[in-house]
Amino acid sequence: MAEEKLHFQAEVGRLLDIVAHSLYSDKDIFLRELISNASDACDRLRYLALTRPELAADDPAYKVRIAVDRAARTLTVSDNGIGMNHDELIANLGTIARSGTAAFVNGLTGDSVKDMKLIGQFGVGFYSAFMVADRVSVTSRKAGEDGIWRWVSEGRGEFAVAEVEDKDAVAGSRGTSIELHLREGEDEFLDAERLAGIVRTYSDHIALPVMLVENGKDRTLNAAAALWTRPRAEITEQQYREFYRHAGHLGDEPWLTVHFKAEGKVEYTALLFVPTAKPFDLFHPERRHRVKLYVRRVFITDECPDLVPSWLRFVKGIVDSEDLPLNVSREMLQKNAVVAKIRQGLVTRILGELEKKAAKEPDSYLSFWDKFGAVLKEGLYEDPERREALLKLTRLRSTHGEGWTAFADYVGRMKPGQDSIYYITGDDAKALRKSPQLEGFAAKGVEVLLLSDPIDDFWVAAVGEFDGKKLKSVTQGGIDLSKLAAADGADKPAEPVQPPAELAGLVAVFRLALKDEVKDVRASERLTESAVCLVADQGDLDMRIERMLRQHRQLDQAAKRILEINPKHKLIGRLAKLVGKTEEAKALDDLAHLLLDQARIVEGEALPDAAAFARRLAGALERGLA
Repeated sequence: MAEEKLHFQAEVGRLLDIVAHSLYSDKDIFLRELISNASDACDRLRYLALTRPELAADDPAYKVRIAVDRAARTLTVSDNGIGMNHDELIANLGTIARSGTAAFVNGLTGDSVKDMKLIGQFGVGFYSAFMVADRVSVTSRKAGEDGIWRWVSEGRGEFAVAEVEDKDAVAGSRGTSIELHLREGEDEFLDAERLAGIVRTYSDHIALPVMLVENGKDRTLNAAAALWTRPRAEITEQQYREFYRHAGHLGDEPWLTVHFKAEGKVEYTALLFVPTAKPFDLFHPERRHRVKLYVRRVFITDECPDLVPSWLRFVKGIVDSEDLPLNVSREMLQKNAVVAKIRQGLVTRILGELEKKAAKEPDSYLSFWDKFGAVLKEGLYEDPERREALLKLTRLRSTHGEGWTAFADYVGRMKPGQDSIYYITGDDAKALRKSPQLEGFAAKGVEVLLLSDPIDDFWVAAVGEFDGKKLKSVTQGGIDLSKLAAADGADKPAEPVQPPAELAGLVAVFRLALKDEVKDVRASERLTESAVCLVADQGDLDMRIERMLRQHRQLDQAAKRILEINPKHKLIGRLAKLVGKTEEAKALDDLAHLLLDQARIVEGEALPDAAAFARRLAGALERGLA
């Protein structure tokens, strides 16, 4: 077959340009990434060979080999893993075929040092080879297939793929060999002891031999034992950190490390990590976790949804079971009793460790919550069994201050006579602080939780209460603040600027004018500064959750809202005095609709008739200037 010339996916081209021109100082990572990929290839073949032993029968000892050719200035990393065929070389090395690609590209800044850190976090370590090489050649034969294929690129926007006639191009019957032609000035990576030091530093945890070829002989450089099988006291923080980067293909530091062995009816070992940085695909619709399942040190799968709940998908690492059969299939893992027991143990341990962290290092915990809290709150909705534990871990914004607050702290600050926990939902906490619905609560000194994550609309309804106190939305009707004293230092509420009869007349006029658009018009106890606001009737859906359901076509028709008017507002007083004057009837009708549209705008609602709004606004301005 003739050589194919192909172009990199746009994202890969941009990434390679950053790598090639990077001044990144820690170039050693390229070898770590290549060894990690080679280890993964061996793990995948080991799993396939459980049901197809012929794939590895001729060479069952999995290993990674490093060879140096000083004269040719090449460094070669090879493995006897699963290998790749023509299509897989193109798919795996020419594109970034994983979720979060768009977010990754958008996150690139143009600053080479910052972007290299992003590249590390995104887990595309193969391309780090171009930091030290001006040409990379990948030769591979897939296990069980005859063809040998070679991928070659200089990292300048294109690559070539061709079939190799030389059957000795890959040592043995399968595997991959990556040859790096080193750039000028990178001679240190031709030195055997320098390479040995890098392997000991970054890849000692790899659970198969990493060998250096010297004078025709192989020298094993690493411990070649699964890190999670070693006693915790014998493992250094550096080893944990490098295993984290290997297992998750991440470039940051682990924020939390959880390493334990469970014994009893179900035995397993877990080595889990919570990242410091937020992964790019954290909110991908698939909501997949990244915990790998092993059975007696043999990699089985990283696609076992039942192993870890989706609301803990930020957790990385491995679980090694002693009780599952080695030939377990992915289908058998679904609803498996052993997996269910392991899941229960993992969740209990992770939540326990998070609770300890919150108590001992509250500032660090708030940093974690800022990144992953929105995901953890999904568990409040999805997992009633864990709800109590999750509520203790939950941190929320509130009107009490700029920082985060816990439910227990909110309850401790509740006003005498206050029997509910009040909240408001929206798209942005800063915007929520300015909501008209909060004015009456502020006047009474009542704290309101500011919930701005999409999941908030769902979990508050599912949870319902905390510590016997009901959760109530301030945008719902039926809230009575009259029994609560005014906040210390607050001005005494102003008396209505119009007599009750005039206010009642205005309410009646507004009800008539807006009868087809609102459920009711009534005087408000919650407004102190704004003229009007919209609220949901008691028993109706909260306004924001209804809007979300309509946007996702889960709800056909919106419920009519209640328009509340502020009897203490000067505008309302002026309008009340116009009631009964025949010549002002049309003006009052228009102003009723204008105030309704004003309330809609504040709530983020789309105006049903923008042209009518503009016409009425122009009319009101004209009358005001007359």
